[in-house]
Formats: sequence, structure tokens, C-alpha cells
Amino acid sequence: MRKLLNVLYVTTPESYLSKDGMNVVVSVDQEEKFRIPIVNIEGIVAFGYKGASPGLMKLCADNGVSLSFLSPNGRFIGRFQGPVRGNVLLRKTQYQISDDKESALHFAQLFVAGKIQNYRTILQRFVRDNGGNMGVETAIKSLEASKHWALNAKEVGSLIGVEGDAANTYFGVFPHLLLQKKEEFPFHGRNKRPPKDAVNALLSFVYTLLANETAAALETVGLDPYVGFMHTLRPGRTSLALDLMEEMRAYLGDRLVLSLINRKQVTPNDFVMQGESGVVMTDNCRKTVLTAWQNRKKETFVHPYLEEKIPVGLLPYAQSLLLARAIRGDIDDYPVFLIH
Repeated sequence: MRKLLNVLYVTTPESYLSKDGMNVVVSVDQEEKFRIPIVNIEGIVAFGYKGASPGLMKLCADNGVSLSFLSPNGRFIGRFQGPVRGNVLLRKTQYQISDDKESALHFAQLFVAGKIQNYRTILQRFVRDNGGNMGVETAIKSLEASKHWALNAKEVGSLIGVEGDAANTYFGVFPHLLLQKKEEFPFHGRNKRPPKDAVNALLSFVYTLLANETAAALETVGLDPYVGFMHTLRPGRTSLALDLMEEMRAYLGDRLVLSLINRKQVTPNDFVMQGESGVVMTDNCRKTVLTAWQNRKKETFVHPYLEEKIPVGLLPYAQSLLLARAIRGDIDDYPVFLIH
């Protein structure tokens, strides 16, 4: 199994990235603030518009380090990746599956069914830990039906409809999972572009982090993150990463957001309304979330299919590896990740 390296998150919008020998250097107003050897990281995520030097980009490309740019509010801008080293035969098979409606639907069904089952598990754990709740228990039953419909969908369009209904059901009871002062974190369903409340701002932010890491993991195992089976092809859109991360949203994203709020690691004062950008996080809040994200990735668990203890941060890589094996035909089918 691959070694879990660090991702360097550059949160100061005025930061500029450059190289010095084999080191990544972060500077603000031409003053060096931080440096780290390139061999110690597997990715760089910069929140800002200052950019990076061509020399730094080449250093990243030569060492297989992805370089992603997000706006200060966490919206994805672009991603720089070095020369593709993937297995051309693997990618050719991936493209064939993407073009074949029946094969693409099969993988899409697994992604969505896994996502819905993990929604159910999150809600079931809430009931187990906090007692019965009629609204949550009704949602659990509804999601079980949605999972069945997902697995029996006849085409991707109807599958996307099932996924949307399941998400509405899940997020409809999500406020029950917010245990600390619900009035301070009002939530009336999922919204984005822009997020209209603090909870949605957090969800969008961690989903962006997950999408970026899933795309990098797919690149690592030789798959093309831009050619998916469910999300439509669009220039610059990592469609396969968006497909694959569906089953990991609840485990890596939602649970982190709930933890941050319920443990009072974030407060209403960490969020501000900013015009067309909606509700955004303060710089300190963003650093708090990134620290929690990095700490979460260091935790370990036993992967249900691999039966091996791995860091949580390697889950996108493990699932990418299993997806590549399924596409190659090395295993009978893709083993979707389910929370246990």
C-alpha cells in the first residue's frame, strides 16, 4: 500500500509559490514564510490568485506532486499535473466503458448505491447513539428504497434522479445530527454556488478537498479523472473523481463537518456573508478545518475489502486502485466502500 504523504495547504491568499533547489518556498510580499522539501509532500493546494513560478511547476511535475488552485473561498480554479504516466491500455478500457451505456450505468449504480447506503449508516448510528427519532427513522426506510431503485435504474438519467431524491431525504434530516445549538447553525437543505449558510459552506469546502484528493488518487493508479461514468464530460471537470467520491462523501466529508460543529471547533463567528460568494469561512476557520482534515486523514481503519489497516487519508487511493483492478478485469466487480 502506498505511503501517506502530506498535502501542503497554502491558506494565505497573497502567497506566491516558488522553488529553491528541491524545496517548495512559500512567500508573501517577497518575504519567505515557509519551505518544505518536495519529497515530503504529494500535493499542494493553494487558496489564492498569486500563483506559482514555472520552476516550481516543473519541480512538482518531475516529482509527481499535484498542484491545485482554489479561490480564497474554496472554489476550485484549476489543477496542474505533470506528464501522464498511466497505463494506456487501462485508460483505453476506461474510455470504452464510458462510451458503453450499459457498462457505464453499472459502475454508476454502484457509486450511487454505495453513497445511499453510507447515508443510511450515518443516520442509523445517530439513532443508535441518541435514541429514536421518527423523522430520521423514516428517512432511513426511504433511503433503503432509494438504494433498491438505484440498483435497478435503467439509465443514467433516472439514476441521477434517484440520487437527487436520496440526497434531499438525507439532508432533510441532517439538522437532527447537529447537536450543538441548532439555532446557531441553521440548515434548510443542501445548497451551493453560493452556499447560503455555514453548514453548506463547510460541506462545500470539504467536498472540494475530497474531489481534489480523489482526482490525484485516480491519476496515481493510471486512470483518467476527467472521464467518468455518471457525471457528464465537461472540459476541466474531473468527472470520474466526482463519480468515485460519491461513496466517500458521508464518511470523509459529512462526519468531519458534524464533528467540527458538535465539538464546537467552529462557531457562528467563523463565517461571514460576502455578497455573491454567499457565506464564507474566515481565514482562521479555514485553517481549523484543514487541520481537522489532516488529522482525520492520519487516523487508521481496517478497509472492509482489503482487510488491511490503512490511514483514512488513503481511502481515495484504495478505492481508485480497486476501480482500476475492476476495469482491467483483475477482480470480478468493483467493491464499493461501505461504512461499517
